[in-house]
Amino acid sequence: MSIESAKWATALASLGHVVRTVAGAGVADRMIPSLAIDATSSTSINEVGDALGDADLVIVENLASLPLNLDAREVLYHALDGRRALFHHHDLPWQRPHLAHLEGPRDAPLWHHVTINELSRLELLARGIDAVTMMNSFDCEPPRGRRDSTRAALDVDDRSLVLMPTRAIPRKNVEGALAMCEALDAVFWLLGPAEDGYGATLQRLIESSNVDVRRDLPEGCDVHDAYAACDLVVMPSTWEGFGNPVLESVTHRRPLALYPYPVACEIVDFGFRFFDLGDVVAIKSFLDNPDYDLYAHNLAIALEHFNISSLPSHLSSLLDSIGVR
Repeated sequence: MSIESAKWATALASLGHVVRTVAGAGVADRMIPSLAIDATSSTSINEVGDALGDADLVIVENLASLPLNLDAREVLYHALDGRRALFHHHDLPWQRPHLAHLEGPRDAPLWHHVTINELSRLELLARGIDAVTMMNSFDCEPPRGRRDSTRAALDVDDRSLVLMPTRAIPRKNVEGALAMCEALDAVFWLLGPAEDGYGATLQRLIESSNVDVRRDLPEGCDVHDAYAACDLVVMPSTWEGFGNPVLESVTHRRPLALYPYPVACEIVDFGFRFFDLGDVVAIKSFLDNPDYDLYAHNLAIALEHFNISSLPSHLSSLLDSIGVR
């Protein structure tokens, strides 16, 4: 179950709804391994139907949006025939060049759709599917995190530390982050692994740069420690369905260097103050003399528009709109 799924489940439970989670991997109330992305066995409609039971509403998290398990998607569609369902779309197949040939989400009279950005909502509308947009939400409370001990474990001394809290695949634009770090003479910390066969390319990029690189989390550290330890967060991606590190930089009170991928522009339009990935002069000036008013400015916007404490009321309004009490 994804992080966003868990947030929704918690918020719905806080409203008094009985929530049962079903997933192919991770942690859930009911596990059906054949629903996983890399499943090697076929999904049973009887097993899926039994897991859904007498639920008044089935919320589908991305399974039919970015159909990486085609068999599971087809079985799910059959299991939802005549049932009320809400599809929570994080990504859509035509937004990924290597998946653009796949069928997009389907619709039916009792089915409803939520996107995490306006771009996807408009793209669905152009294909005849009405949806509403609910952007991701975040814990805006003062974050925990151990700065000094984490930096010591990374052996970065008093050098500027730039955190890229994502995995490494082509669209994450690691080369853009490395170029910025080289210009800043900063240590680059890539938190996530290389995936989708990108390992050799990543190694070549690192070896051909003049940047001091750190990989992964030191033992005993977590992502909050990573944000606390860094001096700057970098989000160089050319495409994201949302891009949670953008808001996580805000909630962890850190500056952000950002490549203007399409959905990032939607987020920036709320009034956030971020740095352009290529504006090394402005970034260096801030790192030398931080303006703490920037953190307060960005946090105020996050509290108003992206606060997880508002998620229950947003979901309550959504359920009212589709006739679920």
